[in-house]
Amino acid sequence: MSTSPDPRPLTGEPVSLDLLNTRWVHEGAARDLLADTGGLAVWLAGNGLDFPADDTVLRHALEARDALRAAVDTPRGQAGEQDSRFPAEAAARVDAVLAHGRVRLTLTDRGPGMTPEFDDPSWGPAWLAARDYLELLRTAPDRIRRCAHEACVLHFFDTSRNGTRRWCSMAACGNRAKASRHYARTKES
Repeated sequence: MSTSPDPRPLTGEPVSLDLLNTRWVHEGAARDLLADTGGLAVWLAGNGLDFPADDTVLRHALEARDALRAAVDTPRGQAGEQDSRFPAEAAARVDAVLAHGRVRLTLTDRGPGMTPEFDDPSWGPAWLAARDYLELLRTAPDRIRRCAHEACVLHFFDTSRNGTRRWCSMAACGNRAKASRHYARTKES
């Protein structure tokens, strides 16, 4: 099945953040790649997920996206601060998605391996996204970021050497912020 090109401004993030980025703002209007199964097919293909783009998979992906958004966008303490826990509701929503699958450990000819198993295969993409989020939290929770531009809703995993990336894209949001600061400075003069 041929899919349309991905219209989103930011792709290639880890699958959990890429699922969040199926909602974005373009020229002031909210856009949603997962508005239909055609958009789901684009997202699945872009992440190398071999699942059918049907209504059930879409419904589960939307549930996972909402659960991840609740977890990612909930203000918490920063690393090293007293309270960096997740609110119970956000954690319960992610856990509800994770309850539909598990990892079976295996020994392969190349060494240790892991195989995901789902109680219902239509939960596969949603479960994989939720599990990926847990892995990001385990390895580098402070590198999960929301774009610093006030009008942007995109998320990214900061892979910069010093961990100071602020924008989903320097070419888009970063330049808009610079232009806005420049305009404010020249207006004051």
